[in-house]
Amino acid sequence: VAKHLVPLMTRRRRAIIANLSARVGSISDNRLGGWYGYRASKSAQNMMTKTLSIELKRTHPEMICVGLHPGTVATELSAPFSSRVAPEKLFSPEEAATKLLAVIEKLMPGDTGKVFAYDGSEVPW
Repeated sequence: VAKHLVPLMTRRRRAIIANLSARVGSISDNRLGGWYGYRASKSAQNMMTKTLSIELKRTHPEMICVGLHPGTVATELSAPFSSRVAPEKLFSPEEAATKLLAVIEKLMPGDTGKVFAYDGSEVPW
């Protein structure tokens, strides 16, 4: 998508590419194991986000490319374990989107290449 989108974006103004990621893609924050395929795919996505951010700095210095962790969202994916999630940590899709938009609004060019959680905290590699 970025391959076709980036050439259409301005080079001199703030623009954002936000990839939906997940904390389970963090290598250093893996305390539970499991979910091999999902973890690996999110780790790979985080690396692609980082790599794209480096390349974009050369041509679009104001463009920001980040990963976003929405938290645990009440969907079919989380249904098998959502009963073990504290109610205040289980978000509706609408709540998750609102929280991620708030994070996006605060992003600066120096944030490019990072992954952020729904509360604005940085997710470690």
